[in-house]
Amino acid sequence: MSLMSRITVDPNQCGGQPCIRGMPIRVVDVLDLLAQDLSTEEVTEELPDLEYDDVLAALHYAARQLDPAVRDAS
Repeated sequence: MSLMSRITVDPNQCGGQPCIRGMPIRVVDVLDLLAQDLSTEEVTEELPDLEYDDVLAALHYAARQLDPAVRDAS
């Protein structure tokens, strides 16, 4: 499974915000935990349905949204 395929957007789930693998865990939720200085391991402990690659996918998704060069390179 590629990192970006882990990010799903469904207008009927979480207000259409990007989520992780169709679960009601938004990308922004993962980013907020990282911003609170939690490690990847701590994030996956806090949200046990997440896998390590889900956290990486959230970071990659955020980078693609912020930098057009990253978006085009993917």
